[in-house]
This record gives sequence, C-alpha cells and structure tokens, in this order.
Amino acid sequence: MAARLGEVSAPARVAGPEEGVTVEELALAARNHGLPLEALRYDVTPPGLHYVLTHYDIPAADPDAWRLTVRGEVREPLTLDLDALRARPAVTRRVTMECAGNGRALLSPRPVSQPWLVEAVGTAEWTGVPLRALLAEAGVRPTAVEAVFTGADHGVERGVEQDYRRGLPLAVAAGDDPGVLVAYAMNGAPLPPQHGHPLRLVVPGWYGMAHVKWLRDITLADRPFTGFQQTAAYRLRQSPEDPGEPVTRIAPRALLLPPGFPDFMSRVRVVRPGEVRLEGRAWSGHAPVARVEVSTDGGAGWQDAELDPPDAAHPWAWRRWRHRWTAAPGRHVLSARATDGQGHTQPLDQPWNRGGFAVNLVQRVEVHCLDGAAGEPEGS
Repeated sequence: MAARLGEVSAPARVAGPEEGVTVEELALAARNHGLPLEALRYDVTPPGLHYVLTHYDIPAADPDAWRLTVRGEVREPLTLDLDALRARPAVTRRVTMECAGNGRALLSPRPVSQPWLVEAVGTAEWTGVPLRALLAEAGVRPTAVEAVFTGADHGVERGVEQDYRRGLPLAVAAGDDPGVLVAYAMNGAPLPPQHGHPLRLVVPGWYGMAHVKWLRDITLADRPFTGFQQTAAYRLRQSPEDPGEPVTRIAPRALLLPPGFPDFMSRVRVVRPGEVRLEGRAWSGHAPVARVEVSTDGGAGWQDAELDPPDAAHPWAWRRWRHRWTAAPGRHVLSARATDGQGHTQPLDQPWNRGGFAVNLVQRVEVHCLDGAAGEPEGS
C-alpha cells in the first residue's frame, strides 16, 4: 500500500509532561549545529563554527550550471549565471545571523522541533550583489508588493511537499535598510555547501528563516505570499488555530563566553577565586544595542557591562561587551542581558509560543569557584 505524505510527515506538536527529547529531535540536532560559545571570542565566526540549520537535504549544486531568475511583476526578466553576478558591483556586509528557533528547548512545554538552547547564532562577512540593484535592473512594476525567494532545497513538512520558499515585503527587498544581499561568498571564500552554495539571500537584522539558501529564483508578486513557510511556519501563535504574528526581526540578546573550564558532560564551568574577566557579544535586529547588564547572583542584582564603541562600518554585527567579576568560592549563576536603542530588553521570564520562535530568555551559566587549588581526583 502506497504511503501518503501525511503518514510520513507529522503535524506540529508540543512535548507532553515529562517527555524527554525524542529520537527525531536528536537526529535533527546531529544534522544541524550551534556555535560553540567559546567561539564568541571571534569578531567574525569561522564558517565551520557558524550555526547551521538545514530544513531538508543540502542540494547538489553545479556552479557552472546555476542560474538565478528574476521574474514576475518586472519589466525585464533576468536570468543570471554566477559570472554575471560576480561581474556586477559587489558589497560585503558583516551580519549577525540567528535562527528563529534559538532557545526553543528552554520553553515549557517544549515545542517538538530542532532543540536549540542558545547557540544558534554566528557572524559572517557576506559578499554579493545588493538585491535592490537587481530589482532596479529588472524594473519593478507598480503592481508588485512582495518579492518571493525560492531555494533548491526540497522536502515535506507537516504533510506539505515543497521547495523552501519565503517572501519579503517589497519595501524591505528593494530598500537600503537593512540592505538585502544576494551573496555568493562567506568570509572571503565561496559559500560552503551547508551555507547555501552557490547563492543565498542575506537579510540583515532578520531571523535566519528569511535568509533563503541555494537561491535560484526571485519572483515579484502582486499579492502577499501565502506559502507554507510564510503562513503555516514561523508564526508566533498560542494554539494551532491561532493565525499568529509573523516572525521577522531578531529580538535583542546577549551571550556570555563561558569563563574558566567546563565539565565534559554538564558543561558546568569551573573558575579559581579572584578576578575573572567576563565577556561576550550582544545584538538586536530592531536597533543597535545600547546597554548590556551582567548578573553574577542568578539575576538578583545587575551591573552595567562595558560596551565596545559602536562600529558604523558594521551596524548589523554583534557588539562585544566586558565585565570584571571577583569570584568567591561557591556556586554562582552568571547572566547577561541586552537592551537595544528602541528599548527592547531581554526577559527574565520568557513568553511562550507554540513554535518556540523569537525566544530571547536571559542566558544562565552555572559556575563553580573552587576553594583552593584543584588537583587530580583520587584513583585517577
């Protein structure tokens, strides 16, 4: 008997009481990966350490045969190979990118999906052609209201077979803020396969679902896009019936580069008594980060961290912060929280949503300060 898509592709759900991470979620976690938090030390994340989320398979891509089409509500449709794109004026933008589901596994009840904690982020320098230049070349008709982007990755999700496809309002796609990019290079080299080789979209300030990888088509539409990834997925909803609000720009977040050294299994940190330098990164897709506060007592008290000066050359990249802490023997919980220039601040108690999207709950890092010098355990 032939299987139907609905039998191999389950609907969205939340975990039951006391339900652990499923085998399917472990399989997703093995395919995808987050940023090792010690890599927060890099201004620009090495490609192999940058977070990766792939919805379906990484498609086979022949760069010599690859074509990008620009069509729909335009006066002059375009079909461009990679040489034609590289021949156009290029720009490079340093952009912090974060998965819309980052932090999902911290919610209760837990939405069953890729079980991100806080590591689904990275910052890269993307090189390519401004999307607005391509749209201007094609000549956008007055009837166009949205740009729809199609990737070469193909799969089934909640019973719907599809290419990965997302839309952006025309004002975003054709504007210079944030300045969308059709990128063919990452950190000065061709895009790696997992990051969308040979072409991808980069939408500064927006969560990762908007940065369509393996980009092969841009269609200007005369009505808002209603495909699966736009109206079924990536919505902030409380129930299956709730139409919800779309996920768009990145909520503010600060992450701490964990101090000291870790326990292998728990990742609990160990430090020595005395002064400990705390540092990390902070970012927001709504406005530049204006403030970072640090707590060393589980959120009971907060102190301002020192922020690096704003970098006008990289307005969409994370910002480094620093703080000095005098560690005393015992157990401590460290946290950092960011506030952006529009007044958005990370919450201490995260509002819940069914998909686990736009979670920016304050990070908690458990640290044990040793009383005296550490030695080898007995019997080692």
